[in-house]
Amino acid sequence: MNIFLTGGSGYLGRHLIPVLRGHGHQVTALTRSDSAATLVAGLGATPVPGALTDLDVLRANAATADAAIHLGQVFSADAQVIDLAAAQALLAGLDGRGPYLHTGGTWVFGDTDGVAEETAPHRPPRITAWRTENERIVLAHADTGGHPVLVMPSLVYGNGGGIIEQVFAAPGRATGVVPCIGDGGNRWSLVHVEDIAELYALALSAPAGSRYSAALDTFPTQAEVLGAVAKSVGVTVANLDPGQVEAQLGMLAEALSLDQRVSGARARRELGWTPRHTDPLVELSQPTGR
Repeated sequence: MNIFLTGGSGYLGRHLIPVLRGHGHQVTALTRSDSAATLVAGLGATPVPGALTDLDVLRANAATADAAIHLGQVFSADAQVIDLAAAQALLAGLDGRGPYLHTGGTWVFGDTDGVAEETAPHRPPRITAWRTENERIVLAHADTGGHPVLVMPSLVYGNGGGIIEQVFAAPGRATGVVPCIGDGGNRWSLVHVEDIAELYALALSAPAGSRYSAALDTFPTQAEVLGAVAKSVGVTVANLDPGQVEAQLGMLAEALSLDQRVSGARARRELGWTPRHTDPLVELSQPTGR
């Protein structure tokens, strides 16, 4: 396939492009800067200048592609509007000729009662509350000739990137203490960045209207994860009052305090997805050398 990709220079995109190329696909990637263009070109993709708000660019490139994958995101008050407009432009460009993979996230399930699957009710934290309506609108295109597929990563880790690195490991190196929200007893659903990249590649063959959560079968606690992170950087863990952490992280603290167990069984069953990184505590505890 010729695949048009947004977010190709981001954490996940940098891992997805080589995976798509390894599956034999050609990749064209939206880039907002010269440095991003250089990065994606080095990974084997053809850069196209533009931003998520350049809807004509999105529509035109999707119209010449066999599939589109939307990883790009913005962190602003109008994130919902920008995300949906970009999705609609990509779907319009494809016009039902091929799959459109939309990125969601498992935080929309909120605190889970038992192990949650893709049909679980949404009880999202404030930071991702807008996703529910966008996902409903996107998946509804399956009823009108489109081919949307929803991929829902859990907390992505690995290879020195992601929220765990940014929010916990990096401060640990700087201050000598890895912050933990409360007692850290809440469970996290995790997926390695290389494994979620492989799931996106497999989801290109999924039926229209499908949705897949990307998560491991194990659900370590926040305290266990951050204990591993602290070991990797040679520091200790400090349990902080949730209100204190929210003052530092804003709404992100609420999401990181969720108690979640999310199943990735559907992706394994229907797509043959087989995560290779199955012990996050061992991997996260390895010395980083940074």
